[in-house]
Amino acid sequence: MVTRGVKANDFGNGAVWRCIVDQAIPLTVAQLVHLLYNVVDRIYLGHMEDGDGLALTGVGLTFPVITLIMAFTALFGNGGVPLFSMARGAGDTKKAGRILGNSFSLLFVSSVILTALGYSFKRPILFAFGASEESFVYAREYLNIYLAGTVFSMLTTGLNGYINAQGFPRIGMLSIVIGAVVNIVLDPIFIFVFGMGVSGAALATVISQAFSAFWVLRFLFGKNAVIPLCRENIGISAPITFGIMRLGVVNFIMQGTNFLVQAASNSTLQTFGGDLYVGIMTVTTSVRDIFMLPVSGIVSGAQPVISFNYGAKKYDRVVSGISFNTVAGFAYTLFAWLLILAFPGFFFGIFSDKAELLAPGIEMLKIYFFGFVFMALQFAGQSTFQALGDAKHAIFFSLLRKAIIVVPLTLILPRIGFGVAGVFMAEPVSNIIGGSASYLTMRLTVYRRLKKAKKGEADE
Repeated sequence: MVTRGVKANDFGNGAVWRCIVDQAIPLTVAQLVHLLYNVVDRIYLGHMEDGDGLALTGVGLTFPVITLIMAFTALFGNGGVPLFSMARGAGDTKKAGRILGNSFSLLFVSSVILTALGYSFKRPILFAFGASEESFVYAREYLNIYLAGTVFSMLTTGLNGYINAQGFPRIGMLSIVIGAVVNIVLDPIFIFVFGMGVSGAALATVISQAFSAFWVLRFLFGKNAVIPLCRENIGISAPITFGIMRLGVVNFIMQGTNFLVQAASNSTLQTFGGDLYVGIMTVTTSVRDIFMLPVSGIVSGAQPVISFNYGAKKYDRVVSGISFNTVAGFAYTLFAWLLILAFPGFFFGIFSDKAELLAPGIEMLKIYFFGFVFMALQFAGQSTFQALGDAKHAIFFSLLRKAIIVVPLTLILPRIGFGVAGVFMAEPVSNIIGGSASYLTMRLTVYRRLKKAKKGEADE
């Protein structure tokens, strides 16, 4: 296997905040562009002349299915990246190569299985997630085409982290930019010019994902990768798979709990508010996705830096990375919260011009974003646990915020007098409780662990 020197593109030198920012900026741009895959679809569909916003509602009903696919992508893709980074930081390029090859194999096999299951059970799944007979038509139309691109979506998202972990965030950014540009160009052509509507949005997404997957694989199989994807490393090894899943289960649970929240929200909103409020939730989560990007970019940029320096036993740099992660995330989420409170109509209007959605939608948007600043604490704690391989704490706090707090509140609050507003209230309550608990626990456990490790190094 041909590799370049592990000193190239390492994160063990220079200011830690600079290493993180150098990673975070292109990663944020990449995530922004990646978001356009679905956001552009929603914007166009939200302005279709369907008369009642059912196209947007129908696409919103597919979110749990898409999220479940993302959960398996995170399990087999993102789960290996911290292990890959730590192996690279320790100078073990052979082990890093095997992790990459194993991750590729898991992603490919699981994408085939998920595609088959999606086609087989889409009708009962969509009705379980809150579809009505009217909105099901749009949801089925979108999903029939979207599922065909599952393999492209999983390989792009799951393997792109390995490009970033090798110190090529701009290449990782281009992986997403290429597909998103294709999507942006094809969306209006397929939706409006060819009159394909929801099917056109799905087809544009699948084609764009195929372009991105080709770019990612071309780079990883090429000679410019520090640790390339080699044919001899492609395969499934039980010990490596266990290690990937041990950390990947954190991401899987995070996405899996998002799946549970989306399913619970859509079904409850259908009961208490009908298709109108399912559409409002689609817009609300779309706005949230946009505002989550910068803090997610900071976290994504910090994780390989923290993992690398932990593997290299540079514990002071680990602490510096955690501190920057926390302060930058807190400052941004506070600004974002204030912006939403000041201009809720503007952000809601980006996704829908339907008059019947706007007034109640603005009210729900303000409720949903209350306490958004606490998301920074959740991210800081969660990402640190994951970067250091502490799967136990990362899993617990992922479950705490979504499965233990949000899902029960989503089901209970509307039934004790809060109505549809109760579904939107569940999110800020979980942010405040879950975010605070995650961050405080991280400070009490991780800092003690790093101090002990540093003392052990000094005693040797």
